[in-house]
Amino acid sequence: MTTYIPSITLPDVIFANPAAAILVPVGLGLGVGYSVGPKRTRQTYLTLKQPPFRPPPQVFGPAWTSLYALMGYAAYRAWTTGTASLNPNTLQLTKQGATLYTIQLGLNLIWMPLFFRLKRPVEATAHVTLLTGVTGYLTYVWSQVDTGAACCLAPYLGWLGFATYLSVATGYLNDWNFADKEQNSTSSNTGSGMDKEYVNKAPEQK
Repeated sequence: MTTYIPSITLPDVIFANPAAAILVPVGLGLGVGYSVGPKRTRQTYLTLKQPPFRPPPQVFGPAWTSLYALMGYAAYRAWTTGTASLNPNTLQLTKQGATLYTIQLGLNLIWMPLFFRLKRPVEATAHVTLLTGVTGYLTYVWSQVDTGAACCLAPYLGWLGFATYLSVATGYLNDWNFADKEQNSTSSNTGSGMDKEYVNKAPEQK
């Protein structure tokens, strides 16, 4: 069982302010997405063998933005409800959840670089499985504080379950090796970080 650990928990002011609670995960998520590179992510996604029910790549941006906003609002609801409670057990659960929330957010932000930039499907699958477990426990903890907060986390938890399926199935279909999906380009950009292209990449339409 995780307890409240102030040193690794987001500041109270972020949880207490609805705008900050929502904008922090949304901003961090967008920042990580752009640092990995939308074009790189799309190319990798389209190159890999994919299981049934895979969504088109253009779905992920709006979906994750909505889920980050929902998780931020869940954090705000749980914090404001729990800290206003006169029940010490509720207050303890609220703060315990704040630490879990911070941990899951950190885990969430690591997954995309691990999967798309480093191309480590085994580690990424283990990572998203751990993230799903932590988020499930967080949802349970905050459900005892505020039902609305738990409801806001439910779509996120469901999406993580789906992401776990995609990660496991994609890894399996590609023999748990994404490195062979790239080949050296004849481009003159050698050494610039742009000297690779994907072996199954379809020619660009003009």
